[in-house]
This record gives sequence, C-alpha cells and structure tokens, in this order.
Amino acid sequence: MKILYFARIRQVVGRSSEEIEVPESVVTVSGLMDFLAARDDGLAAAFADRRTIRAAVDQVHAGFDASIAGAREVAFFPPVTGG
Repeated sequence: MKILYFARIRQVVGRSSEEIEVPESVVTVSGLMDFLAARDDGLAAAFADRRTIRAAVDQVHAGFDASIAGAREVAFFPPVTGG
C-alpha cells in the first residue's frame, strides 16, 4: 500500500510517501495510524493529536473508522480551510 504524507505531517516524518505491507489485522484508517505510529517515532509524533489529522483512502476523504481493505493508497494531511 502506498502511504502519502502532506504538509506538517510530511515535515515531521521527513518523507512524503512510502510503500508498506500492511498486516491483515489492520483494517481501518485508525488501525493503520496505530500501526504506523508503532513503527516510527516521527509518525508517533505526527499522529499524537488526531484532531489535526485528516485522511483519504484511494483519494476519497475518509473517517478514521473507514475500511482500508483493498485500498491502494492512504493519504494523511492536516485539515484544509478555504478562504
């Protein structure tokens, strides 16, 4: 699965993307965040305050309880405001 990081999250983790093998036990966006945070101190710091994180699964905005089954890509980014 391709994982994309944008804006502040990219700055904290030091990369814009990575390809990973996700265990079958990881089935939601929240579970993926837990899995990633456990693997990497930068991601643990980036995901520490989930109120500042949004996600998209295969380029569609998704809640943390959204399934990642069959997903090719998950992106993490800060909330976006218009203006």
